Parts: sequence; C-alpha cells; structure tokens
Amino acid sequence: MSVTKTAFETIINASAQRVWKVLWSDLTYRKWTSVFSPDSQARSDWNEGSKILFVDGTGNGMHSVIEKKIPEVQMTFKHIGEIKDGIETVSAWQGALESYFLREENGVTILRTEMDLTEEFKEYFEGTFPKALALVKELSENFVPITIQAAIQAPVEKVWDYWTGPAHIMKWNTASEDWHTTASTNDLRVGGSFSSRMEAKDGSVGFDFGGVYNEVETHRLLRYTMSDGRNVRVEFSSNGNETTVVETFDAEEINAYELQQFGWQSILNNFKTYTETN
Repeated sequence: MSVTKTAFETIINASAQRVWKVLWSDLTYRKWTSVFSPDSQARSDWNEGSKILFVDGTGNGMHSVIEKKIPEVQMTFKHIGEIKDGIETVSAWQGALESYFLREENGVTILRTEMDLTEEFKEYFEGTFPKALALVKELSENFVPITIQAAIQAPVEKVWDYWTGPAHIMKWNTASEDWHTTASTNDLRVGGSFSSRMEAKDGSVGFDFGGVYNEVETHRLLRYTMSDGRNVRVEFSSNGNETTVVETFDAEEINAYELQQFGWQSILNNFKTYTETN
C-alpha cells in the first residue's frame, strides 16, 4: 500500500518547553486531539521504545511504539495496527511514522508535523490536522484552563456561606492533612480582595493564596483574578438540597497540569466533606 509523507507546520509564540508540555500532558493532549475524537487519549509511560495506545472513549484506536523521543525537540511514533473490541491487529500501514519537530528561535517555536499517510486517510488529516495544530497554538500561547467539580448534598445558601465565610474557609481549605489554613479574610464584593494563608503543619513552608473579585453573584457565581494574572471562575448550580460547584482555573506553568488538577480537586472534595458533615 502506497504511503505519502504529509507535513503540517505552525508558528507558536511560546517556548518549546511549553509547547512540548501542551502536546504531551494528558489534560492538554485530550483537548487538542478532540478534533479527531471527543474522547481521544493516549496511554503510555512516554519513554522511548515504549508501547503507546491512541484510543477513544470505547478503547478502540491504534497501537504504536514511541520510536524516538528528544524532549522539547522531537517525538516520533511508529504505528503498528488497530485496536477494536480490545483486540490488537497489524495493519497494512504497519511502520508508518508520525513525527513532531520543535525548533525554538527567540522564544517562538516552529512546530512541524510529518505523517506517513495512505490515500484512504490523506484527505481526512489534511482537513483536520491544521485544526488540531491551531488548538496546540491556542493552548500554548494562553493560560490552560482546568475544570473541576463536585456535587454537594446541601442547599446552595449553605454551600455559599461555607465557601465564602473565613471561619469556614480555615476548616476546609487544604488539599491534604499535613497542610492547613492559618488565616483567612474575604471582602466579598466586586473589587474586593480575599486572602488565605496556607502552611504545612510542620511550619516548613507556606504561602498566601488570594485574589481580587471581578464578579460576584450571590448563590450563583464568583469570578476573580489572582495576583499573577490567572483567572478563576466558580459556578454554583442549585437543585433542591444538592448544589453542584464547578470551578475553572487558569493553570500555572511550574507544576504539571495533572498535579494542579489533583490538588484543586482535593481541596474541593475536602470542602464537600466539610459542608455535608457540619
């Protein structure tokens, strides 16, 4: 079966380090590959020579090998075959390569993708891959939004009071038992600021978490900006004695996106437990 090498390229106003992170972090990988499948994901330890599965929400997709990995420079996959109903097969296009090359110049990254495509898939990828790269560019040039949520068995009035009251915040605002919030203030109005002092219980480290409110709708919405310019949106949705809290925050670039998602979700889970048991 004949294979044609097809290339796509985009220029991104971000470092190669950031583009690499957007390409291969699980959270952002799912976002930019949603062009191909809403539930797209990759399963691998991401080491050179390792097996990698590119699958949709049902587990169907492709199985491949990470042929070459040079962090922030190159990632190449060698495709082996398809996965259907949990069964891996070898395809006629076995050995086809899919490569990502990053070249940074003065803080700008040129991302080039080369793919071995059969005539059967060439038209499809020529139509969809530029859209995927546009998402990579958007995610790399802006803060990456992360969304978490929890359904809380309490009326919205109680949820709102426990979320915004400093005395309550000091009880639930922690991601793990070895941390605690030692002080909290909250000027709950547009233009008002809030601050929570979060410290390890052994006193080894601590930091102030705070921001300024951009929008306050009682029992419905809080929107604020943190000191580093990142934005947070918290929505409260009432359904009788159940309240769903949906929190969307701009990720920072020091820690892995998945670690940030886990940390913020842990705090929200702690809030849920505190609110339901008090």
